[in-house]
Amino acid sequence: MYETIKWPEEMKPSRSPIHFTNELEVSASVETIWSLLTDFDSWPAFYPGVQHVQPLDGGDHFGLGTTFETNLAGQDVFASVQEFEPMTRIAWGGYPKVSTTSRAYHAWIITPTASGCHLWTEETMQGPHWLELAKQAPDVFWLTHEKLLRNLAEIATAREHSRG
Repeated sequence: MYETIKWPEEMKPSRSPIHFTNELEVSASVETIWSLLTDFDSWPAFYPGVQHVQPLDGGDHFGLGTTFETNLAGQDVFASVQEFEPMTRIAWGGYPKVSTTSRAYHAWIITPTASGCHLWTEETMQGPHWLELAKQAPDVFWLTHEKLLRNLAEIATAREHSRG
């Protein structure tokens, strides 16, 4: 049985004009996936378009309440970690710096399997900025997350093989 996202009321899929999910079976351990997702320095290696992640409250790994700036979906974004259950789930919510009225909530659930783990990522987006980008390229966010999952799986698998 898979976990479910703990959506903030205002960001629930039923209230969001943009909502998408992506999932992938990965032959890498939960621990390896978790270590990549929660390490600021790892993101540019697997997250499409990310060049940096700048923590705003110190530290070098994500935790509950961590605030950070990065560049997601071609946008400079301010975000904070709103769900954090080690080895199981992480989610952040935020907005592009050019439009504080546009919001996004991106959650991950990691479930162990016999051959590694199952990754589930789900995102909701609201506001004029995200809607305009979606009009220009309707599948851009979903396709970016498909690439994100493939990249993350490839790096996690390679990391485990190099240790093995």
